[in-house]
Amino acid sequence: QVQLVESGGGLVQAGGSLRLSCAASRRTFSPYAMGWFRQVPGKGREFVAAITWSRGSTYYADSVKGRFTISRDNAKNTVYLQMNSLKPEDTAVYYCAADDNICSAYECSMARKYDYWGQGTQVTVSS
Repeated sequence: QVQLVESGGGLVQAGGSLRLSCAASRRTFSPYAMGWFRQVPGKGREFVAAITWSRGSTYYADSVKGRFTISRDNAKNTVYLQMNSLKPEDTAVYYCAADDNICSAYECSMARKYDYWGQGTQVTVSS
């Protein structure tokens, strides 16, 4: 079992930046991919970004391309989401997730593919 713990959320003004972190508890941690999703009340989880653990291939939702950057530190079992030029519509609870199985670029964007989830961290962007 893997525990994922997110941190770094908070309140920021539009145009500002935040960096989210997600640390995995298991010492031997080698998922196929890690992803970030977000959710607002009344809606399903929306894909934000994903990264393959070994090669570092990255995938982004169109809504965040050019503003968000996903990265990972394999030695620290940690994945990051650098969020720049934040907009009020980025306000959501952000979740990180880990997928043990191979996924294509399309599959890595699907919440149901992921095996482990963090508890979420709130990001609020004020206008």
